[in-house]
Amino acid sequence: MQLTGRRALLDAARVQAAARPGLLLHGPAGIGKSALVAALAADPAAGTVLHCSPAEADARLPFAGLVDLFARVPESHLENLPPEPRAALRAALLRGGGPADDRGLLAVRVAVLDTLRALAAAGDVLLVVDGLQWLDEPTAEVLAFAVRRLDDPGIRMLAAERVPDGSRPERLRCCPPGTVELPVPPLTDGETAHLVRTDLGADLPPALLRAIERTAAGNPSYARELGRAARSAPPYAGFGTLPPVPPGLRTLLLERARALPEPVRRTLLVASAAARPSLTLLRASGLPDPAADLAEAERLGIATADADGVVRFHHPVLRAAVHADATEHGRRQAHALLARAVPEPVERARHRALAHPYEDEDTARTLMAAAGSARHDGAPGTAFELAALAARRTPAHHPAERAERLLAAAEYACDAGRTEEAGEAAGAVLARSGSAAQRVRARLVLLRGAGQALEGAEDLIADGLRDAVGDPRAEARLHHWAAVRGLLCGELTEAAGHARRAARQAGAAGDTDTRIDALATLARVRSLAGDPVAADAALAEALTLVGCGSAAAAPRWALGVPPAEGWGRNCATSHDEAAADTRQIAALPDIASLPAERSGGPESRRLIRMRAILALDSDRVTEARDQVVPLLAATGEPAGAEETVATLVALTRIQVRAGHCREALRTAARCSRALAEAAPALYAAALAATAGGTVEEARQLAAQAVRASEADGDRLFLLRALAVLGQAELLGGDPRGAAAAVEALQRVRELGEAMCAADPPLLHWYGDLAEALVVLGETEAAGAVLHDARTRVPDGAPGSVLAALDRAEGLREAGIGRAREGAVRLRTAVERLRPLPLPVELVRTLIALGAVERRARRRNAARQALAEALETATRIGAAPLAARARDELARLAAGERGAEAGATGPDLTPTEARIAELVGGGATNREVAAELFISVKTVEGALSRVYRKVGVRSRTALAHAMAVAVIAAGAAVDTGDDDQPGPTAQTVTVSQAARGRLPRPLDTRR
Repeated sequence: MQLTGRRALLDAARVQAAARPGLLLHGPAGIGKSALVAALAADPAAGTVLHCSPAEADARLPFAGLVDLFARVPESHLENLPPEPRAALRAALLRGGGPADDRGLLAVRVAVLDTLRALAAAGDVLLVVDGLQWLDEPTAEVLAFAVRRLDDPGIRMLAAERVPDGSRPERLRCCPPGTVELPVPPLTDGETAHLVRTDLGADLPPALLRAIERTAAGNPSYARELGRAARSAPPYAGFGTLPPVPPGLRTLLLERARALPEPVRRTLLVASAAARPSLTLLRASGLPDPAADLAEAERLGIATADADGVVRFHHPVLRAAVHADATEHGRRQAHALLARAVPEPVERARHRALAHPYEDEDTARTLMAAAGSARHDGAPGTAFELAALAARRTPAHHPAERAERLLAAAEYACDAGRTEEAGEAAGAVLARSGSAAQRVRARLVLLRGAGQALEGAEDLIADGLRDAVGDPRAEARLHHWAAVRGLLCGELTEAAGHARRAARQAGAAGDTDTRIDALATLARVRSLAGDPVAADAALAEALTLVGCGSAAAAPRWALGVPPAEGWGRNCATSHDEAAADTRQIAALPDIASLPAERSGGPESRRLIRMRAILALDSDRVTEARDQVVPLLAATGEPAGAEETVATLVALTRIQVRAGHCREALRTAARCSRALAEAAPALYAAALAATAGGTVEEARQLAAQAVRASEADGDRLFLLRALAVLGQAELLGGDPRGAAAAVEALQRVRELGEAMCAADPPLLHWYGDLAEALVVLGETEAAGAVLHDARTRVPDGAPGSVLAALDRAEGLREAGIGRAREGAVRLRTAVERLRPLPLPVELVRTLIALGAVERRARRRNAARQALAEALETATRIGAAPLAARARDELARLAAGERGAEAGATGPDLTPTEARIAELVGGGATNREVAAELFISVKTVEGALSRVYRKVGVRSRTALAHAMAVAVIAAGAAVDTGDDDQPGPTAQTVTVSQAARGRLPRPLDTRR
């Protein structure tokens, strides 16, 4: 039984069914009520199930529902009834003569009530009526009588009733008082697509699947029927055409409509063929009285015209059924009428093409003109379908024109994010065209459609370069794709070379757009390689090309830093070329001064986004946000799906760092709607979840982003996805999560070194890795990571980089028993962050400071830091950090209660406390290491510190100390006055958190 998209609803229904005397599911036909009823009734705890599923024909048969309900009731239960009720019930069940009068009908009701009570005495009883709307009236009256008098909690009812969309059930009286009504909502488009694929066991063409989604409108029954019909139907024509509707479904929906007069049916057909039907349009099409015709249709529940004359079918599937039920000739006639009546050129071209389904050059040219108009109006999906239709209408003896139109369709499909269809169109050209220029264009479309998955695109680029010989514009574009591939695959030196060559060739060819793209890519490569001076030089040159010239803000830490002292001094980069680029640095133009004719183009958007990322990496978050936000509402040439997603990903990053956590969740959701399964969208969703969502959600999304990046061979987003996975795992606050974080972040470190990446985000991730190692007690390894990171930090590095490393250093100091020194380091990090617009980083650091101050027995200082962290986290919507701050405050309060009670003890870190607990319980060092995902050597070192702190010399003595700690109810990790260290104690006291299965670490996450 398929319950696609119904898991949450089913869980909610189970809760309500267990808590209430009755549950009534309601919704339109085919919405999935019966599947839910069957799943709920199959619960083994349901007890005795009395079931009936009446059909429409049963409504006229008295007591038909009662016969079904009592089919499983043993005859013995009827024998125990008094004579008159027994005889009346047997008669109603067709086991004797029928009840003759009102007294007999009352006797039936009494008998049913007594029988249900008798059944309940032996165990739970579940009454199931799947189809209350068809329940015969005598049975409905019996149920209404019985349920009002049932007071046994062992008798429950589960019912389903068909009602129109938005309507309420009409037979609630048949259910017990207190019955909860639960509407069954439509499936989402994604759930509908999954249902169709699962039902068919195969994929449908994307355009056809979208048409089924629109037509089914979330109704699973309709979706299955349409999907099965589509599997054996002719190729889908696309562009607004309706999916095939199987004859059986058409008969079910239109049985009465087929008897309507011919003028009414013709009006319905023309309305079904129109994209936006109205009485005005129907009248202009030559129909004499469409209003009267639609009044007849409204009477049958098919379609209606509202007060403004807009025609609406009561369900999209009715429109498709009306259209499919007509003859092919009738459908062409309807399109011909509309082609003369519709005012919009795009819609007029569509109807003309559908009215004349044969090759015709004039029709093809008209369709291409309409496609260009649609693209200009921001409808690339419509433009694709028009251009594809134009290619089909192009005469066979014009192969070059057909290929050009297919290429245009492929490019429009890319703009719309319909990469599969783009690939099909471009692939057709690549396979058949004898033109080298057309093959190059086709390969460029395939490269664009590959998204992040460019690892295997070397041959595609190489073949394209062979076809492009002698065409500097085409060569420039292919070299730019080679640069993008190198960037994504971590081949930064090769990427920089291709980007420079692309820029030179594009300049020679006068292709400003490609030159701008190449320079922006070069800037990104140089930034990632830790060479901000060269990055700014490339960005300055690109901005000059868009005609800007006002003063601007290069990153403070970039200007004046010689390349040899930049981020990438440990990598093999071409500093001679970078130095030459540096001489070109001018004041970066102000984005506001971009000329109107270029400010909306994709090249300008990429350039602005690149500049924003550089600003973000240098802690100028507000500047970065001010540059990116306008891109989402930019006028001019519409952005394609890739541009939109790239901008949304950048904005998510900015919002997370700026502490706009709720906005980041909304932005990431928009990104997922645009390209749900793409690695960048998954990364953005995971990053937003670490800031404002839940730990589990962040983990799952980050893991999906890692898998998607690996599948694409995209090392750039793999770096980011692994980094956010590490952050998400650390949010869990336990050694198991910290071990997973170390695994992910070690991969970040290795990938970054292999790529010669050295930009500021990588050093943030080094700090995260060190913190994760501290949580596991691997303080020596953490120190090595921090030492490596410090060697990579240049003079004038962003304050957030230094603060991240200071935070990790402070936690490491505390981890080796130097809590006071660690607190000093953390206060330094806090002061670095206060002037910066980075509230999430500040909250992380305040929580770490509060935890360490608590361990140093400076409770007032701890309370001050944690209270500020909680207030800030709550204000910005950083839910995981707010929870961590509350947890640390609870520990602080527990410690104060322990001090008041006279309980004192040594200061164990959470990992040390967990090791002490496991060892005290009899675990070996190897078992402890396996449980906590750390090495045996780390366990041995931590155990030595535990012995020293607790004041014992053996595992037996430690076990005794741990037993004393557990007996000391409400004990805390630390005690003592703010200004005086607590006395050394011979018993260890452990907090509630430390006594749990897994401890929480001292650090926190974005």
